Amino acid sequence: MTKITLHNTMSRTKEVFEPHDDKNVQMYVCGPTVYDRAHLGNARPVIVFDVLFRLLRYVYGPDHVTYVRNITDVEDKINARAAETGRTISDITTQTTQWFFDDMAALGALEPNEVPRATQYIPQMITMIEKLIANGHAYERDGHVLFRVRSYAEYGRLSGRSVDDMIAGARVEVAPYKEDPMDFVLWKPSSGDQPGWPSPWGVGRPGWHIECSAMSYELLGESFDIHGGGYDLTFPHHENEIAQSCCANPSGGFAKYWMHNEMLQVEGKKMSKSLGNFFTVRDLLDQGVPGEVIRFVFLSTHYRKPMDWTLEKSVDAQSRLHQFIEGVARYGDVEEAMKLEPEKAIVDALSDDLNTHAAIECLIKMNDPSHTNKLARNLVFLGFYTAKKLSKLAQEYRDALALLSGIAEKLQAERVKAMESKDFAEVDRMKYVLNLANATIRMTKDETLLSPEMDFDPTKLEALK
Repeated sequence: MTKITLHNTMSRTKEVFEPHDDKNVQMYVCGPTVYDRAHLGNARPVIVFDVLFRLLRYVYGPDHVTYVRNITDVEDKINARAAETGRTISDITTQTTQWFFDDMAALGALEPNEVPRATQYIPQMITMIEKLIANGHAYERDGHVLFRVRSYAEYGRLSGRSVDDMIAGARVEVAPYKEDPMDFVLWKPSSGDQPGWPSPWGVGRPGWHIECSAMSYELLGESFDIHGGGYDLTFPHHENEIAQSCCANPSGGFAKYWMHNEMLQVEGKKMSKSLGNFFTVRDLLDQGVPGEVIRFVFLSTHYRKPMDWTLEKSVDAQSRLHQFIEGVARYGDVEEAMKLEPEKAIVDALSDDLNTHAAIECLIKMNDPSHTNKLARNLVFLGFYTAKKLSKLAQEYRDALALLSGIAEKLQAERVKAMESKDFAEVDRMKYVLNLANATIRMTKDETLLSPEMDFDPTKLEALK
C-alpha cells in the first residue's frame, strides 16, 4: 500500500499516516460560517483537503473513507446580517449555504460524505456540555456555561503556548461571569430577537467551539484520524475543540493528525476590504476566471506556505490549462484515459505531505503526444476536470480546429492571389477577424495554419465561413 506522510501540527513533524482503521479512514474539516459569499481565502482549505480526500479514496478505496465538513449556521455574524437586512436567519443561511456548495463545486471540489449543519446537532451539544459540567470541566454563570480551561492540563499543546502566555498575548474577553479570563463559552443566553433553544440553563444557543466537537463525535466517534482547517483556526478554535472533546470523552484521543493550511495573500498583501483587494470566489467566476484556474493557482503552492494570488499567476494558469486541453484534444482519448491508474509519480508527490507543486510539474511533463492519455487521467485525478467536462472541452477544441481548417484553406488561397495582385486587403480583413476571434495565425509560403487560443469565440467568424 502507498505510504502517506503528513505534517502533524500537534507534533510539528512529518509523520507516516497510520489510520485507526484502514477500512474506515476518517477526516473532519472545519467548514464555513454561512452569512455571505465565500471569499477566496475560504476556498483554500476546501481545495487542499479535497486533494487529500481524493488521495485517501485512491489509496484506501472510496468506500473506506469518510470526510465530514461542517456548516456553521448559528453564529453572531449571521444574527447581525439578519438584523442589518431584515431577512430571516433561515433565509440567509439557506441561500448562503447553497452559494457555498455551488462555488466550491465550480472549483472542482468533491462533496464530502457528510455536511452537518450546526443547528441539526443542538441536542448533542447540550449533552456534551452536561458531561463537561458533571466532571468539573465546565460551570454555569448567569445563563452562560463556560469551559474551565485550567482544568485541562494539556491546554495549549497544539498552539505551543502556555495559558499565561495566551492571556498576555491574545485578545481575551473579560466578563464578570468568568472564573478565569481564558475560560470560553459553551452556551450563552439568547434574547427575543436571537435564535435560541431550550436547555437546562435557559433558552440560549451554543458557543462556536462546541459545535465541531459535538458533530465530529456524533459522526466519527471519540477518536478519528485527521482534523483539518486553516492555520488561523489553530488557536483558539482547534485548541478549544481538543480541550472540550478530550474532557468530555477522556477515553478517546479526538484527532490523531492535525493539518493546517497557511493563509492567502493577494498581490503580496493580506486580503482586506480596506486595501481594496478583497474578493469572493463568485467575483472571480463572474469575471470569467474558470474554477480550474483558481484550483491550479492554489495547488501550485504547497498548502503549508502562504499562497499569493496574483493576476500574473491566474493568466499563466489559464495558459497552461489551455495547453493541456490542446494536447488532449489533438492526441488523446479521454474515455481510454480513464481506464488508466493515476500516475505513480503524482500519487507519490501527493503522498509526501500533499506536494501539489510537484504533482503539477508531473502534469507539465506529460503534455506531449505520447503521454496525453496519462495527462487526461491525472487532470481528472487532481480534480481540475471531471471526465465528462474534459471530453467536452477536448471536443470543442477539435470542433474549433475543424472550423479553422476550412478558413485556413480560404486564407491561403487569398494569400496566393494577393502575392500576384499585390492587393492584400482581403487577407488583412480575414486576419483581422481571426484575431478578434482569438485564433492563432501561422503563415508560410506553402501553408496557413490556424489554431484556437484561450477564449476562442467561433461566433466572430461568421463572415469568414
